Amino acid sequence: MSPVPPVVVVGELLVDIVSHPDGSSAEHVGGSPANVAVGLARLGHDTHIACLVGTDTRGDRCIQHVEGGGVHLLPGSVTTAHPTSTALATIDERGAASYVFDLHWDLPPVQLPPGTAHLHTGSIATTLSPGEREVTAAVHRAREVGTVSYDPNVRPTIMGEVDTVRPRVEELVALADVVKCSEDDIEWLYPGRSASEVMARWTDLGAAFTVVTLGGAGVTWRVASGEEATETARVKDVVDTVGAGDSFMAGLVSGLLDAGLLGGPDARARLRSAGLADVAPAIDRALATSGVTVRRSGAYAPTREEIR
Repeated sequence: MSPVPPVVVVGELLVDIVSHPDGSSAEHVGGSPANVAVGLARLGHDTHIACLVGTDTRGDRCIQHVEGGGVHLLPGSVTTAHPTSTALATIDERGAASYVFDLHWDLPPVQLPPGTAHLHTGSIATTLSPGEREVTAAVHRAREVGTVSYDPNVRPTIMGEVDTVRPRVEELVALADVVKCSEDDIEWLYPGRSASEVMARWTDLGAAFTVVTLGGAGVTWRVASGEEATETARVKDVVDTVGAGDSFMAGLVSGLLDAGLLGGPDARARLRSAGLADVAPAIDRALATSGVTVRRSGAYAPTREEIR
């Protein structure tokens, strides 16, 4: 049996300090790309992460968390230069989260493992200087040997003005094979534009498969041919939504890798010619993984057994 080709995630690994409406709080290891990495590893993929954590107690917890989830830290991911980044997540009465960040992102050059098949990136790591430059360089290197997925996962309070962020998002959309975002991302990036209009624009920029999550309403997606589809969510007994979008992203990438629609230049070509029926199993897996996550506190990543 041939070895499973490596999947690389590039982005922030930090500590979420979750504050609940009743005044209680708890700390969870998180960061959007890190959540995706753990999600992919828990789904059985050989997953590596390029991130940046300190040598403090929180950094130790972060490392234990991702390695405990089966993720391998790439060289250069631990630094003595500054403390581990944090995100204060305040949960409202509806279970939705808002964030305040204390971030450090001077990412060294990413060393892709031999045989890397796919790279995922997104969120803060793609817009925060100076590390954003290395994220772009890593994406370009990964595209030569594999495929790329991207989740803008915008954070308006720290990313700056939308007219500055939007070109950066579109730069990465043009380099990605798969782009997934939320309806909140679209509302901020493209005020007044529908999900369908934005997906069409991103297809024109070069993405082969675009997906927009619609919260409790479900998800809509578009393949390169222009065909679109929508499916309702599988959500019940919501505890909180922390990490739900990241769990969806992990399930989506996992499903596409298993279908041979991500994982190398040939897979890129297959994805570009894929129809709605070809990508439907990956959408199903994404809905299943995020459906498990919202029933737990924090960014819980389910295994394959839990989504069957």
